[in-house]
Amino acid sequence: MITYEDRRLRALADDGRWPELLAAYRRARAGAAARAGELLGAAEVAPLGHLIAYAAPPELAVRLFDRDGGPGTAAGAGDHDSGPLWEVLATRHSWLRLAPLLGPAPVRRLVAHTRVLIGEDLSRGAEPDPEGVPMRLEPWEATGWGEGARVRDYLPAGGARSALLTLPASREGLGPVALPEPGLRLRGQRATQALAVLADWAEVACVRGSAPQAAAQLARGSLVTGGYLPFALAVPALVQAGAVDRARGGAHGRLALWRALGAMAGADGPDRAEVNALVARMRCFTWCEPAAGLRHLHVALEDPASGLAWAVSGSEDL
Repeated sequence: MITYEDRRLRALADDGRWPELLAAYRRARAGAAARAGELLGAAEVAPLGHLIAYAAPPELAVRLFDRDGGPGTAAGAGDHDSGPLWEVLATRHSWLRLAPLLGPAPVRRLVAHTRVLIGEDLSRGAEPDPEGVPMRLEPWEATGWGEGARVRDYLPAGGARSALLTLPASREGLGPVALPEPGLRLRGQRATQALAVLADWAEVACVRGSAPQAAAQLARGSLVTGGYLPFALAVPALVQAGAVDRARGGAHGRLALWRALGAMAGADGPDRAEVNALVARMRCFTWCEPAAGLRHLHVALEDPASGLAWAVSGSEDL
């Protein structure tokens, strides 16, 4: 039900009275946080934050994240409605507009990587990433996506449109495969932990062996519909796996994928040269499961240089 207060705030937005809306947001957030706690308080006022992040001039919208209003008034990196408030902001303005205005380092970093996902080359226009993740898309990151699918498409009054990226997306190009005996499962691998963080709703296994031997550790049967595909076609589903929660955005997925690939390559971090070399030699296998949920991910990634392969498999209904 639309309340009087909702109509009043909408009228202020229609009149462009953004300073009053920001003041209302800050009062409401501080009051809600004091009454219900930080997380619940942030959720209570998130729709108003979405409105400001989406439609206000950038000079004002960035002030959602400033702490000059006092305790409990500033949005943080975890504040979200249909998606993180920083991602809403990042979809509305270029890095050129936002860079001189953004203050808090965590939000600034996530906004920058969102702009990179959208397609901006920030390799010369932004500070280097603290972990070394490139500030522009590598070719293998850019080729597998549909038009406008990399970041949620936010709506003015709240809500968002998002492409449902799954792997495999269909049975096209796949065929009957008899999986071999499962490879020897290895425990405690750093890359296994990184992949588990990337897709926290899926199971991850590492084996000494090939991609099909890794798939055999998690597949529900030994005869599957599957096949090899270029790693670039798996990237969208892997990035989205790290951004399925409304509190996380596409930048979270991209950063998590780079961490996982860096660990698979044996690097100390997401080193660009090491990751690109891994991607160039990687073998990527995907397979279908008979009872896959609406969102699903079934993929095995093999590094011939190390003799290791990782399988990631899971599904959920939305």
